[in-house]
Amino acid sequence: MPLPWMSRADRRLWKSARTVLDLGELMARWLEGTIASRPGYQPRFGPDEETAHLVPTLAALCRAGYVTTCSQPGFAGTGADGLWWEQRAAVELVVTDAALFHRLVDAAHAAGLTVRINDHRRDGVVQEQPVVVTTRDGEPVTAFGGRIGRADMAIQWPGLDRSLYDQVAHGTYVSIVAPEYGTAGERLWVVLDHLTGLRREDPANPWTTTAPPLKEI
Repeated sequence: MPLPWMSRADRRLWKSARTVLDLGELMARWLEGTIASRPGYQPRFGPDEETAHLVPTLAALCRAGYVTTCSQPGFAGTGADGLWWEQRAAVELVVTDAALFHRLVDAAHAAGLTVRINDHRRDGVVQEQPVVVTTRDGEPVTAFGGRIGRADMAIQWPGLDRSLYDQVAHGTYVSIVAPEYGTAGERLWVVLDHLTGLRREDPANPWTTTAPPLKEI
């Protein structure tokens, strides 16, 4: 049974981050399993099993300056309770760089994905409504997007350097959601892989190799 607190070594790692890129690298390492704990998540637990196939995409986003905070795959089927569950593929992330923000939103809109923006900058004015991403027998269960309160922000990012906390607490939170329920919405990850450069092949095929082609000699 994992201990119910973050190790001192992990606390020092997260406290040592000074920039959003530092934070993204640590989040990528947590996703990949080389760091046991992350802020705002159950200590000594990694990503949920259902998101295992999303780890390369999420880690690449984090290393590109988009720090992911929550995600889920597309799914449709009978749950453990015997009821019918449907999920839209979705990801929430925080971005503090304006150019990166516009690249992300432009790519999402071009692909016909649903975008929700919640701007926490001190002069921010954009606060959009959440979108339902999970239903149970047709009834809404969870949603992505929506404003995060000050108290919730402190719970999500405990233990960070004060200056870095100030950056992410006043960043722009973007939720990208596939409009389709079920596995058809997994195209979301292909779009994001092309954004970060993780994929260079045909975006219509989400399972092709991501390795760049060999150069001719």
